[in-house]
Amino acid sequence: MKAMILAAGKGTRMGKITDSIPKVLLDINGKSLLRIAVEKCTAAGFEDIIVNIHHFADMVEEEIINLNRLGFRVAVSDEREMLLETGGGLYKAKYFFDKEPFLLYNADIITDFPIADLLSMHNERKGLATLAVRNREGKRYYLVNRDGLLRGWCNISTGERIVAGEENEELDKIAFSSIHIINPDIFNYMSEGVYTMTALYLQLAAHHKIHTLLHNDGYWFNVGTPEILEEARELLAPNSP
Repeated sequence: MKAMILAAGKGTRMGKITDSIPKVLLDINGKSLLRIAVEKCTAAGFEDIIVNIHHFADMVEEEIINLNRLGFRVAVSDEREMLLETGGGLYKAKYFFDKEPFLLYNADIITDFPIADLLSMHNERKGLATLAVRNREGKRYYLVNRDGLLRGWCNISTGERIVAGEENEELDKIAFSSIHIINPDIFNYMSEGVYTMTALYLQLAAHHKIHTLLHNDGYWFNVGTPEILEEARELLAPNSP
């Protein structure tokens, strides 16, 4: 099976830490964030992986070469000229995928979430995409109905709210975990450009089934700040209880 790891971001919330190194190469107890992501995807059966690169692209590409030397199968989608966001980045790499569902995974996510569960649900429900979601604090949330189908998005700090279709049902707020299983048919609804997968999902949710799978057990980190980086290092330290 195939996967794409999104690794092109600039990591601006890391401050000076990412002035000289891309966020995806930050060290977590001897391994880069990118290597942890590659190991996570490979362990779940997604052994053919493509990684998009932009910020400090040469350094990330060197890490990918090292990963291939270790026996992983990792290709590169080059976004040096322009950062395409999650949606545009996926569309640029569409040539890499076949007719089977694939995994889309953020390189800065560290979690013990079982990706196999997400794949199983996707194969059972037959939707356009299946997204891992979690009850956690944040500012931006997906809006889902009682069946866990995506129906909208909101930003509680700005009051912005987008609903796909008519707002005629009770919707719950849930945070996205940046882990997707996607049917390749989604490329029929995509085009070149700079846009996010969230924007795409909100366009499609009124007429296509985009499922969510709730996971509140275990740990989940989006390594976006120095403080979270240290939390992840502490939790995953070899002598951690």
